[in-house]
Order: sequence, then structure tokens, then C-alpha cells
Amino acid sequence: MPVSIVVGGQFGSEGKGKVAHYFAKELKATFAVRCGGPNSGHTVIDEQGKARIFQQLPTAAILPDVNLAICSGSYIDLDILYKEINETNIGADRLCIDPDAVIITEELKNREQQGRLMASIGSTGSGTGAAVAARVNREKTLLFARDIPELKPFLTEVPQILRNSLNNQERIIIEGTQGFGLSPLHARYYPYVTSRDTTAAAFLAETGLSPLDVNDVILTIRAFPIRVAGNSGPLAKEIDWQTLTVEGEHVAPIEEKTSVTKCVRRIARFDHIIVKKAITVNQPTIIVLNHVDYIHRDTRETAVTNIEKSIGKSIDYRGYGPDSLQPQIPLLLIKSC
Repeated sequence: MPVSIVVGGQFGSEGKGKVAHYFAKELKATFAVRCGGPNSGHTVIDEQGKARIFQQLPTAAILPDVNLAICSGSYIDLDILYKEINETNIGADRLCIDPDAVIITEELKNREQQGRLMASIGSTGSGTGAAVAARVNREKTLLFARDIPELKPFLTEVPQILRNSLNNQERIIIEGTQGFGLSPLHARYYPYVTSRDTTAAAFLAETGLSPLDVNDVILTIRAFPIRVAGNSGPLAKEIDWQTLTVEGEHVAPIEEKTSVTKCVRRIARFDHIIVKKAITVNQPTIIVLNHVDYIHRDTRETAVTNIEKSIGKSIDYRGYGPDSLQPQIPLLLIKSC
């Protein structure tokens, strides 16, 4: 049962892309699977120190020895997918796309962008939500990956190829998207939620694997949670970027923008309530705390200890930047089979 699932414990942008890449490399994963659609971008730093943002491919795309899969629960913007394939020079020998993944057409993007969600809840307007709705409504005009001739070389029954890998006791990393606080089923922030469930169980279902296959759930959280810009919903203990910069005594101003829309994110102090709910639902075996470098150097240890006390769990890994992840436990303690 060598499957690891990477999930977010707050409102997204917790650093799941970096974490999924790290564990794919360290655990020598054979496959990395990307769930969801292009409404979220995952960032990873390559060997040249360049930030790479992926909206369709797993961040393990920059690792030459990891195969990639886009599962049937995914939603594909063809322009973005082709761009990422060309930028990474990935061929059908490494990338598998399930025939039942849904295609986001221009009509679906227009439908979403002309609707009310961008203004009312801060939707990215990527068309992902409209595609999910079209699938649920059984619209006959819905396109699937199997309907696109250009994708034919990549088409593979993803559950079967992943099962073959598991039968050989090879590690699979499932890279979930967004965060627990955006779940339309469990987060209680409706309507300020996304269009799909954002729990480990949901991501697993999208891949076509069994709960019996999983032995690691890696919950990724931030020292300072964020929400996307605009009217994106409640954010407890909200502050601004200037406050964070001043309190942390940072030399340069700190400010984050969303990977997809490039709008300035909202930011808040750590809130244990949403994280404890994420722990209850996901039951993580590993917890990663990112953006520890945002905390003032003199108070980091105290802050991390307070976070651990508030959530009732130990922090296993700390992230100090976009390309930094430091284990607090030996990697050998992570289950390998």
C-alpha cells in the first residue's frame, strides 16, 4: 500500500507543490498524480533556481525519473496542458492521461467568467467549476480527453497503470489541490468554497485507487494562512502584508500573489480551528509547516511549539522558503510499503 496523498490544511497555497515534489524525489516515487483543474497553480523551484508553476501537471514533472498521470477526476485546459508539456519536454513515455478526464472548453470558461462567481466568491474563472457542473448535469456536449485526437498518444487507463505500479510495490504520490477550508462538503464556508471536495479521500477517489492502498497522508499547512484576493470568504485573524513584514523585521516587504490570477492574497495569523478540522477528516501521518521564515527569527521555536500545542500534533517538517523543507524526523521513519 505505498500511496502518499498530499493535501492542504487551510485555504490553499500551503506549498503542496513543493511538498509533493520533495516526497516524490525522496521516496523515489514511480508515479506522481495530479488531481483537480487549472484553477490552482503549484510552484516548485527547479535545479537552476527558477520557479516553475504547474496548473495541470504534477510538480514532479521536473524530476526525470518520475512518471506522471492526470486522472479521470481531473479537468483539462488544453492550452495550459500543451504549454506545460512543451516547457518540460515531456512525451507519452512519461505522461498518462485518463480518457475520462474532462476538457474545459472556451464555452465553459465563458460561462464561468460571465457568471456571478468571480465577483461574489473570488472564483478564478478558469472554467473548472463550470466543467464540474456540466459533468454533474450530464451535459451531452461535454468533451473528454478521449475526444481530443491530439491527446491520443497520452491516453491510458490510469487506474490500471497505477495498479500495476502498486503491484510492484512502487511509491505513488497523489498531489491534491487547494485546501481543506475550501471543501464544499466539510469546511462549512459555503458558498465561499471550491467546486470539488478537497480531502485526501476525495483525491484518492479521483485517481481510481482504493483506501487500502494508502499509508501516508501528508497535511501541508502555513504559519500564516491565506485566501485569494477579493470577496473570497471568512479569514479568521486577518492582518495585512505590512504587519507581517514589520513584525518579522524583514528587510524587504513581503507580499504574495496568486499563481493563477496574480492578485494579492489576503493573509492572517495562524488559526488552529480550521487545521484541527482538517486533521480530524484527513488523519495525516505527516504534517508539514511552511512559511516558517515569515516568523521573526527570535520567536520561531516558540511559535512552532505553540502551533503544535494548538493543533494537538507534532510538526514533522518545516519549510523556510520556496525551495526549503527540513525534516524534524528521519525520513526512514516514513512507511515505505
